Amino acid sequence: MRVRNENGGLTAMAVAGTYVVLLGWDMPEATLLAQGVLGFAVRRLRERDGERIWLSGMKTFEQVEPFPVPDEPVTSFLHPLQTFQWADYSASPDERYVYTIVPMGGAPGALVLGPGVDLAVATERVDQGRHAVFFNRGAVASQEYARRFQNRPPDDVGPSAFNWLSRGLVEGLEAFIGQAAQGDALEGAFFEFKSPRIYTALKAAKARGAAVSVLYDGDSQGEGNDKALEGQGMDGMVKSREHAGGFAHNKFLVLMQAGVPKQVWTGSTNLSVNGMFGHSNNAHIVRDDAIAARYHQYWLLLDSDQTRKPTATQDEALSPLPADGSPLDALFSPRLGLQALDWYAGLAAGAKRGVFMTFAFGMNSRFVPSYDKTDDVLRFALMEKKGTGRTYKAQAAEIDRIRRHPNVTVAVGNRVELNLFDRWLAELDRIADEAHVLYVHTKYMLVDPLGDTPTVVVGSANFSAASTTDNDENMLVIRGDTAVADIYLGEFMRLFSHYAFRESLQFKDATSDANALLRKYLVPSPDWIHGGGGAGQSYFRAGSDRALRRLYFSGQ
Repeated sequence: MRVRNENGGLTAMAVAGTYVVLLGWDMPEATLLAQGVLGFAVRRLRERDGERIWLSGMKTFEQVEPFPVPDEPVTSFLHPLQTFQWADYSASPDERYVYTIVPMGGAPGALVLGPGVDLAVATERVDQGRHAVFFNRGAVASQEYARRFQNRPPDDVGPSAFNWLSRGLVEGLEAFIGQAAQGDALEGAFFEFKSPRIYTALKAAKARGAAVSVLYDGDSQGEGNDKALEGQGMDGMVKSREHAGGFAHNKFLVLMQAGVPKQVWTGSTNLSVNGMFGHSNNAHIVRDDAIAARYHQYWLLLDSDQTRKPTATQDEALSPLPADGSPLDALFSPRLGLQALDWYAGLAAGAKRGVFMTFAFGMNSRFVPSYDKTDDVLRFALMEKKGTGRTYKAQAAEIDRIRRHPNVTVAVGNRVELNLFDRWLAELDRIADEAHVLYVHTKYMLVDPLGDTPTVVVGSANFSAASTTDNDENMLVIRGDTAVADIYLGEFMRLFSHYAFRESLQFKDATSDANALLRKYLVPSPDWIHGGGGAGQSYFRAGSDRALRRLYFSGQ
């Protein structure tokens, strides 16, 4: 849900997903300076019970609080937010809130509230009916985990840590499986299939009279999958996919009811401890008979366990490139050529205001031209790492080059390593030793998500050549569903902001012993809008990342 409002020269917009509400605002530069605005406070009213809170930040005015308590957020009512973009990550699905954005004038310690803007929103339900969207917490490397669980591994904490990290994703899969009853069937294909918890749910479905058939990768993950399945009582329900041209990299489950394909569970989540609870992952349920039927046909093809070329030939017949304007479609891999990857790159290149993509293991060269340009289109890339293998150095150099464009912003997974960095706590980077991915594992693209006809592409495939021509993969293409786009955009910005800050610490050498304990305070004048009087980039420099974000997220 999106809401925009204006008052007294202040323009603001809220974009409400399920667990995230994005907030953006703007005021004319001259007004900010004339009124001596020192930042903005944000108040949240929850309509259900009348609870009122002021959203918090981490920085303080040195004149008011020179020695703030380690790891304790501070209220924006006393220490306003010196930015034009913020988010509430503590929202709950299907709730009504009113956010009030207030410009704060006066002086530190004696702030004066200006005329604010109210934004009344209803957060989205996790289950939208046709679509249901799940994101795990995806940030074991976080201050909140460190605060809540003293940075202890989840195995040491117990179910409360796993539940917090799951954030409803694993429970959603269990509920999906729980629908299968007598005469129904579940047909799945998974790269990593190593979860006793999901085995239990599937065995319960079989006990209810449902047929269960799961394919799993028998090549690179074969040994690990086989070991995990030993003694689990899954005989007759599982089968190894042996002849994939590359990785049998899917993660999907089809629900057949009375012999008819009805629902699909898909996304990026491997069924392993790290996949479900450690690095960032998502899942997406789609309830559409035509799409479910195509996934059923795709599963039958995979079950026949043919080699790459015959599989690719049939995949292209089953899932041709989507027609222009198609509201819901699916693309399956492997494919004979790279036309699907070119099609994705064309979507990115055609963005009018913004493109937001996750690239787990580097940016394929087909997407570089879309990012390698200076214009008024915001281009965000969230990455696990800048590249892989022998070409890593060249890939990293290219990312560092294109991120110099003022409208291109890249974030790479990282964590706070030193305890007490500017009142922050050291963070874990994994919950299990066997971790090939630490931070970012999602695979999705958002094209003009705040427009009237957003495009969301999401599934199991990295936007790469191997995922297109070699691996077993699946992707959904969703057009024109603003509620789905709002959910994905909120989750993208949640993790993007999380990791962009952590990566920036490496640029600034902020975690060195000499700099780690230096306090970073709020600017005690309106000069914060210009980077503290020359210390950084101005929010009002035309074409800059900050200026473009100020306009885009305030709905202008």
